[in-house]
Amino acid sequence: MERLVEWGDYKQKLKNAKPYYRGLVPEGMKFKYAAPNDPDLVRLREEYKLDSVAGAGDEISKIKNLLHWVHNVVRHDGSSDNPEVKNTIAIIELCQNEDRGVNCRMMAQMLTEVYLAMGFKARFVTCLPRDFVSDCHVITTVYSNTLNKWLWVDPTFEAYVLNEKDEMLSIAEVREYLRSDKPLKINDNANWNNRSKQTKEYYLDHYMAKNLYYLSCMDEARFNAETTIEGQTYRYIALMPYDMINSKSNAVGWSVLRVCDDKWFWQSPYEE
Repeated sequence: MERLVEWGDYKQKLKNAKPYYRGLVPEGMKFKYAAPNDPDLVRLREEYKLDSVAGAGDEISKIKNLLHWVHNVVRHDGSSDNPEVKNTIAIIELCQNEDRGVNCRMMAQMLTEVYLAMGFKARFVTCLPRDFVSDCHVITTVYSNTLNKWLWVDPTFEAYVLNEKDEMLSIAEVREYLRSDKPLKINDNANWNNRSKQTKEYYLDHYMAKNLYYLSCMDEARFNAETTIEGQTYRYIALMPYDMINSKSNAVGWSVLRVCDDKWFWQSPYEE
């Protein structure tokens, strides 16, 4: 039974993860975010009338409306091949022309671009298991000035996570809530392709508990982030528990910059 828990109980693995260690910060490095006046982001905003999509409500309602739009503008297909051109405009056109879907990574990149186009700071985050046994999951995090923190937003399942006071939570908060068995819930309309409703028990306690051991993202949030473009750099940073920094993890490659300072990784995009 102990061996079954070790290899099969992902929530227990997350609980067993060692802490982060603050103070080991990459010198001179900061995350970068494309400005909304970037010509490609302006084109995205205008072509899909994102101001109307976001609506005239408060910041949180705009964040939710844009999440809803990306969730519905393309369908999710986890087995699909990544397109050659990886930006929102190209992906929507490809899905319409070929009647196909895209995986969670592409959907998270789309939502990140949509938020950037609307003036939000956002990143897409690859959520990884301790040992890469089946798959991982990619979601988006967007910074709320109203709440002064990053928020968990998942376009694949149109999902965000709440505490017992119905306050939206960050990826960092959800991870610690799961580790300490604090009560969590997801929004009532969380779903897959508008066909199957998601439950907190499966989505958080099983699926995402598996996928929150390591967290990885690019150092620069931009349009066409992973499209192969000559001269463009591609750097990834992984947040790992302190004891795993030098591990031979099959989930985090050695070409990825490894850090264990969670405060630095989740720094405010407005921090000097």
